[in-house]
Amino acid sequence: MLVDLQELIDLLKQRRAALTAQMNIAEKKKELSNLEKQIEKESVWSDQEKSKNIMQAISRLKKSIELFSVIDNDITHLVELYEMALSEHSEDFEQDIKEEYERINKNLSELEIEATFTDKHDLNNAILVIHPGAGGTESCDWASMLLRMYQRYIESKGFSGALTDMLPGDEAGIKSATLVVSGDYAYGYLKGEAGIHRLVRISPFDSNKRRHTSFASVDVIPEIEDTIEVNIVPSDLRIDTYHSSGAGGQHVNVTDSAVRITHLPTGIVVQCQNERSQHQNKDQAMKILASRLYDHFKKEQEEKEDKQEKKQIAWGSQIRSYVLHPYKMVKDLRTGVEVGNAERVLDGDIDVFVDAYLKNYRTKQDS
Repeated sequence: MLVDLQELIDLLKQRRAALTAQMNIAEKKKELSNLEKQIEKESVWSDQEKSKNIMQAISRLKKSIELFSVIDNDITHLVELYEMALSEHSEDFEQDIKEEYERINKNLSELEIEATFTDKHDLNNAILVIHPGAGGTESCDWASMLLRMYQRYIESKGFSGALTDMLPGDEAGIKSATLVVSGDYAYGYLKGEAGIHRLVRISPFDSNKRRHTSFASVDVIPEIEDTIEVNIVPSDLRIDTYHSSGAGGQHVNVTDSAVRITHLPTGIVVQCQNERSQHQNKDQAMKILASRLYDHFKKEQEEKEDKQEKKQIAWGSQIRSYVLHPYKMVKDLRTGVEVGNAERVLDGDIDVFVDAYLKNYRTKQDS
């Protein structure tokens, strides 16, 4: 019945009004105009990095403004179609209205998520670091499963992910992995994945087929811009080189090209081995170290203010549980979102968790 669609139409109108206020399209258009004027100046093109950043910002703003305009017009047309069908008492358009609603709803949800990105680093690339918790081979294997999940998710979002370092486990899985994720709002999308992830399953490494619980930690750090200075004292660093590990082949490095940098005062260790030369690996490792130090001191200050204690990679501190036995369920413990298809989640389909976290995060910020 057409009258049953009234609630959906009203909801679309409400969401459009809320999004209009959140996105501040007028301000975005003003910002776009200013950037387009900047890019016309010849002096800007003498700085490749600056011109590249401006062009990326222009592209991003245009996409956002155009998508909002399309959605705004689509909602207007849908409302007109619905009102026309009501006035003519015609059920012929009911299916068309439902299909159009689903299409608009998908695009609107995408923009609503973008509107939650209000933190200054949300736009940045992200550095994702995975470590297994207590549990030996079990946890190392679980860490590798998480790495695969995020690589699939990153691919689905159109981001690029560079595995700058990975330390294999003694028997299976990984002892650590660092993934640099590049793309617009990479950090914004991934920041909610930071925390402890818990897995319950029948162990493939247990001959008695017992159920095991494993933990792994995920840390998500924004890659800081070159304009942000982090004071790194050379004497605070220990720099080691070693052979890069990998599948081998004609491109395998036979020299000590991989680099490990230890920041002695904090104990933070970063490694990079995916570049061809030691110089490139060192540059990349220093960039990651700067981001991790920036994040470290920021969190340290926040903990002093909030008097929060650092959580252990164990019981009681997990953000999400992945249960594969005796039933299959993935549940986010912060938002309460549950998904019964655990295999699909582990294949990278985590949008429902990411979106729920971001909407919940925005709600808390606004309250």
